[in-house]
Amino acid sequence: MNFEYSEEQLMIQQAARDYAQRELIKDVLERDARSEFPAEHIKNLASLGFMGMMVDPKYDGSGLDAISYVLAIEELSKIDASASVIVSVNNSLVCFGLEKFGTEEQKQKYLRPLASGKKIGAFLLSEPEAGSDATSQRTLAEDKGDYYLVNGTKNWITNANSASTYILIAQTDPDKKHKGINALIVDKNSPGISLGPHEDKMGMRSSDTHSVMFTDVKVPKSNRIGEDGFGFKFAMQVLEAGRIGIASQAVGLASGALERSIAYSKERKAFGTVIANHQSVAFKLAEMAVKVENARNLCLKAAWLKDNHQPYGIASAMAKQYAADIAMEVTTEAVQIHGGYGYVKEYHVERLMREAKLTQIYEGTSEIQKIVISRDLLK
Repeated sequence: MNFEYSEEQLMIQQAARDYAQRELIKDVLERDARSEFPAEHIKNLASLGFMGMMVDPKYDGSGLDAISYVLAIEELSKIDASASVIVSVNNSLVCFGLEKFGTEEQKQKYLRPLASGKKIGAFLLSEPEAGSDATSQRTLAEDKGDYYLVNGTKNWITNANSASTYILIAQTDPDKKHKGINALIVDKNSPGISLGPHEDKMGMRSSDTHSVMFTDVKVPKSNRIGEDGFGFKFAMQVLEAGRIGIASQAVGLASGALERSIAYSKERKAFGTVIANHQSVAFKLAEMAVKVENARNLCLKAAWLKDNHQPYGIASAMAKQYAADIAMEVTTEAVQIHGGYGYVKEYHVERLMREAKLTQIYEGTSEIQKIVISRDLLK
């Protein structure tokens, strides 16, 4: 690996940093309090090329590498993880799968507007009784010849209301278990689709999360991605890529908390000196910095492997598991360093801590990552 960023990568990192610290910061606390979707910010990020970062320019993407993506997601997440997860889902879970596995017709019709940010996508996998166990799909896509008839419910769907395009994972042949699952492209405005209420979440509050219900929804057979029964493999490969994005988000939350803690410790005085001069605080900062750097390097390794067309699934699982756990540790320490001020919203670190928790849960819990890693070790 080359640890020196290219000029293009540095430009992307700086563009994301500038937008986050100049624009996202202005209303992040208000949007968090109101659970308000950052619609205008997403339009602006789309104009900057962040909604289809790794998509080929011939499909209106930015044609960037995975390392640029990691750097951008980290910078956005330092300020606003709700905005970064909207960007991450559209890039990793929607655009990636369509570009890699979709037909040319599907790419022209669906990938182009998603990569340009004219439309937003959502990935529908989790269900009320199928979260970590993705093989237990209850949503049924019944084969009716030239179309599928879909019935069922999906839970915890990011971008559910704001998206125009859904990537739906559903069971077609229950007797075949995971080999009977298909991936379908669904228009959100199709008759028979309804949404549950906006989820009142602990963190990532301005991201758009709902349950999605399907009642006799017709999906053309031409909207299936891959061969019949490819859906489970599709979902697993998409999640491998998605974990790089969530790991980068976790690094951003942790590094944002560290930066705020350093700045605060240089200003806050106790016992006649700034608290940065107290070894108990200085050592906390040192430990936080080491953990953030380790997590960042795991993300960059996974991205480098992806860019170089090498297997990256285990690396992305390691990055996601470690970075998520570190995000929770580092943001918690940031609250401790801030003391009472850390417990109020004005100083941001309590929000970063709330948001860090979700990185241990979505797109594969930390426990699922350990299963993936240990199976690879023991196979």
